[in-house]
Amino acid sequence: MKFSSLFNNKKKRSKSRNDDQQDYDLYIENYDDYAQEDYLVDRKKPSNGKQLMLVTYIFVAVFVAMMGYTVYYQAVKSPEVINSSYNKRQDIFSDKIVRGKILSNKKEVLAETQVSSDGTETRYYPYENIFAHVVGYSAKGKSGIESNANFTLLRSNAPLLERIKNTLQGEKNMGDNVVTTLDLSLQKTAYNAMGSYRGAIIVMEPETGKILAMVSKPDFDPNTIESSWDSLVADASGESRLLNRVTHGIYPPGSTFKIITTLAYLRQNNNDVDSYHFDCTGSITKDNVTINCYHNSVHGDIDLKTSFAKSCNSSFANIGLILDKGKFAKTCDSLLFDQKLSLPFSYKQSSVSISEDSDTDEVMQTAIGQGKTQMTPLHMAMITSAIANEGDVMKPYLIDSVENYEGTLIKEYSSKKSCTIMSEEEAGILKELMRAAVTEGTASKLSTSTYTAYGKTGSAEYNNEKGMSHSWFTGFAEANGKTIVTTIIVEGAGSGSEYAVPIAGKLFSEYFTNE
Repeated sequence: MKFSSLFNNKKKRSKSRNDDQQDYDLYIENYDDYAQEDYLVDRKKPSNGKQLMLVTYIFVAVFVAMMGYTVYYQAVKSPEVINSSYNKRQDIFSDKIVRGKILSNKKEVLAETQVSSDGTETRYYPYENIFAHVVGYSAKGKSGIESNANFTLLRSNAPLLERIKNTLQGEKNMGDNVVTTLDLSLQKTAYNAMGSYRGAIIVMEPETGKILAMVSKPDFDPNTIESSWDSLVADASGESRLLNRVTHGIYPPGSTFKIITTLAYLRQNNNDVDSYHFDCTGSITKDNVTINCYHNSVHGDIDLKTSFAKSCNSSFANIGLILDKGKFAKTCDSLLFDQKLSLPFSYKQSSVSISEDSDTDEVMQTAIGQGKTQMTPLHMAMITSAIANEGDVMKPYLIDSVENYEGTLIKEYSSKKSCTIMSEEEAGILKELMRAAVTEGTASKLSTSTYTAYGKTGSAEYNNEKGMSHSWFTGFAEANGKTIVTTIIVEGAGSGSEYAVPIAGKLFSEYFTNE
């Protein structure tokens, strides 16, 4: 208790001099105690100096946070914002910089800006239609790498003195070049192998995620994009020439989906391959739903390995029926269906319809890759890459490095793991089954001593009235310590073994013969 309070209370109780004298004596007697108490109480009050320091710390923290966000924006967000088609600042960059080149993995020019004597700039694509979708175009908007790397191509890391000189003279600086992962020989092989068919082809390195080739047909010539734009957009023929079918084409996967159904079976049966048996009579009927084998083939008494190798529809419809539907759906979720893939370019999500509420028809159709299931060739290639890479999916990418116009390295990109979608054991079992499809099944045309191939074919029905189907193949090949993955779809061509498999053979031969 403070003496001031004690004194006031005393004053209220007595006004006599004797009481005042007693109060004074009490104050003198306990002066040291009261003084020490008052000192401690006063010390608990924040001083003006401490308040000032607190405010200073707050301002410093806010400043550091602002600086951190500025660095983050410049390093991470600014390319995304500048690359936006809604950002008018792109026009400012193009007024000061000659757009850089797009190069193959061996530095062949895939796109460049040619400048005439009067200063007119023309974007030139020396390989015309061959790289149309993956390299893209830069007039009438942008697509492909022209869009994804727009900020990089309109940025100059030419020597500093040269940039200063050009700026003072009002001349443009040369933009940086983008070195892609694309292999010219593989791209040409894929393009020519597709011929006049519509479809899509992607070739990847499973260990790195590098995309070596990407072909979509029908195509267009990016050199004439401005003059042909109206007809391409009008699309009177319904060919969707501007659509990149590798990343945005969604198709019923047909029997290639049996990879996913097999994985679901393995997970629900402790990876037991040997216990499963089925007597195939050419068809299976359940609850008035009938599934036929391709061409009504009768496969007889078969195990899981033979079911996979021969691509037996009846057997896989039966597998679908014995699976727990909820767990089947979880397997699909783990393989990234109906999910974002976190890729450095735009794409369409794959989808599958299977749940606890699915009826017999939906279960049987889903198990063989029909029904409501839709996949992009890109997604199928990622799943196949995981099998070739012990369960890990590396993030697919197209840009390997950036250099200035003189060839000096500015930035180099490296492979990144996207996720693990299956265990190493699961990947090993699926790899053995895909090998059986080559040695004794529907992909036997890939049997050769040049490389070791693994795969799964598919014939995906899309017009039941006319009996039309897409031809699928997804798989990989190994030789000399190297591995490449390819996924192929040929629209309306029929069986996978007849059309897609020979294309895969050409790609594997080109890669391993000319590596």
